[in-house]
Amino acid sequence: MNYDNRKFRVVSNSDNGEISSEMTFHYKQTGDVLTCSYKGENIVKGHLLGLVDKNGCIEMRYHQVNKNAQMMTGVCSSKPELQDNGKIRLHEKWQWTSGDESKGTSILEEL
Repeated sequence: MNYDNRKFRVVSNSDNGEISSEMTFHYKQTGDVLTCSYKGENIVKGHLLGLVDKNGCIEMRYHQVNKNAQMMTGVCSSKPELQDNGKIRLHEKWQWTSGDESKGTSILEEL
């Protein structure tokens, strides 16, 4: 599975997360390396860097500056689900590596 030039939007997120439904994630992929820059209502600027395995699962690290001028970092594992319409849904399990180090889940869908 290749995520290059695919765009995703948040459809659900745990309450302790900072991403929201107005954000669009535009993924770039070269080989098995995935990157993305993002921003939104609660995030001034963010980046993610990940590796994609042969099944399309992504292991990533992210860092972002939120609207409170805090640098937040975390790790995330995303598992793809191919929907009937051919679009990808990503089921994510993540954990902050800064702040309270809490865990959460989110779902992103391809636009």
